[in-house]
Amino acid sequence: MLARLVGASGHVIAHNTPQFMENMNKGRVEQRLKGYSGKNLSVSVQPYEILLSPDAGKGSLDLVTFMFNYHDLGWIGADRARLNRAVFEALKPGGYYVVADHSGRPGTGISESKSLHRIEEAFLRREVEAAGFKLVAEGNFLRNPRDPRDQPVSKPAQPNDEFVLKFQKP
Repeated sequence: MLARLVGASGHVIAHNTPQFMENMNKGRVEQRLKGYSGKNLSVSVQPYEILLSPDAGKGSLDLVTFMFNYHDLGWIGADRARLNRAVFEALKPGGYYVVADHSGRPGTGISESKSLHRIEEAFLRREVEAAGFKLVAEGNFLRNPRDPRDQPVSKPAQPNDEFVLKFQKP
């Protein structure tokens, strides 16, 4: 969808790790790409902490999105500080980093990333801001205050409470 939105003058890099591509995606990305004939989409399969290939220029991206997977960085043992620094370096000044995820309970940090697939919003925000980003907007359109946030997100009794944070590189 993003490749269609940016049009011929833009470019989208779909990034994921080898482990997720092999174990979770199981060929679905390749299947979806068969139906897309545009030239503005490429796939990057490497560790999360390595955001761009060596030939891609630092400071070349306008936007990086991380949709409902930041919490997974906890249980897979990714270096989140290194990842956030890589995103910061990859973005142009004024570029945006948008992170959406499943809300965890206050005080839980990233400790329930594998069991509940949730992350504490304040914890995520501190980590991203530590890389130099400034929070510029919050999307509340996925909020559900009735979610007790104590169950896994895969089969909720009610819609999950989820957050969207928009950060900017100064």
